[in-house]
Amino acid sequence: MSESMRMPAGTVNGEITFMVPTGQRPYVHTEALTGEPEPRYHAELQRRAVAIHDARPLMEELSLDRHGIELHQRPSSVKALYNDAHVEQDYYPEIEALVKEATGASRVMIFDHTRRRDDGGSSGTKTPADRAHNDYTEWSAPQRVRDLVGEEEAQRLRNVPFVQINAWRPIRGPVRRSPLAVLDAAILDHGDLISTDMVYPGRTGEIYHLAFNPAQRWLYFPAMERDEVLLIKGYDSRTDGRARFVPHTAFHDPGTHADEPPRESIEVRTLAFFES
Repeated sequence: MSESMRMPAGTVNGEITFMVPTGQRPYVHTEALTGEPEPRYHAELQRRAVAIHDARPLMEELSLDRHGIELHQRPSSVKALYNDAHVEQDYYPEIEALVKEATGASRVMIFDHTRRRDDGGSSGTKTPADRAHNDYTEWSAPQRVRDLVGEEEAQRLRNVPFVQINAWRPIRGPVRRSPLAVLDAAILDHGDLISTDMVYPGRTGEIYHLAFNPAQRWLYFPAMERDEVLLIKGYDSRTDGRARFVPHTAFHDPGTHADEPPRESIEVRTLAFFES
């Protein structure tokens, strides 16, 4: 959305967890390392109340290139989204086709998926990530390509533009508990991104966490349904003014009734290459 775009009337005041810049490099011990339901943060965090705007009235104006997000009405033929075999065999091709269509990429590679359920970890499914973050950084996105395709192919692709996109879908809708808030990348200050080490067994990755800035503009799509897919840009290798990073987080909508069912969602991570 441009600076002059009128904001819609629908707004909620939600709390978002930000990271506080301290001059020390933060790091996180992941659940895979600790065996705990939640990651262990070695960083200073703060919760801030922010306005989170209903993005549905803006759907026709939002774009991946400008804002880093797009919402698509895209029913899936896959009913068993908790079944990895069905997801990989049948759902991945649907997402590959959607990302190709949305971006014009010549090649889309899907490399993993994650399910989340807002039940405190009791089901064994990952809980919604509740800290403002971006999944990839200037270092870790190219490194992910090298990890996936090998050094020789990565060298061949070194001058090929690529983007990393997450495809986020409710497994059941409408989503009312722990909806997803996304930062409008059109006005992201890259100085607010904080490189953070993610420590796994045997390796260390890197993501960005986000520092609070009053100029930030947060958006969400209320009551997302199963037939909707939100595309979120995690990285764009192009530096020509396009959106490159979209910090995002789950948040608590204070208007949500306590008896609403848990949020259940699946996110598929993709790399899209522009070879022609």
